[in-house]
Amino acid sequence: QVQLVESGGGLVQAGGSLRLSCAASGMNFRINTMGWYRQAPGKQRELVAGITSGGSTNYADSVKGRFTISRDNAKNTVYLQMNSLKPEDTAVYYCNAPRMGYDYWGQGTQVTVSS
Repeated sequence: QVQLVESGGGLVQAGGSLRLSCAASGMNFRINTMGWYRQAPGKQRELVAGITSGGSTNYADSVKGRFTISRDNAKNTVYLQMNSLKPEDTAVYYCNAPRMGYDYWGQGTQVTVSS
């Protein structure tokens, strides 16, 4: 059974940094595209960043130049390094693994950026 467990969220001041981690199990991690999404109160869930099995990345325009997605296949873990955080980055961040036509999600981790 696929499991995704996020960690690393918290409260940070504007301009600060956080690194989120997502540990995956129950899947062949190294061949799977992975992604980070976020959902702010009253808003739809949106893609933040994605990384393919080959290491190609894509980012939402709002985070380009500030966030970096990476993966460690030896640890079955995907990371999201978030720098220069803004209050509008406040949201619950979810790890995502699309697999065989189905989306697997972690439980989410709260990121709160104070002004």
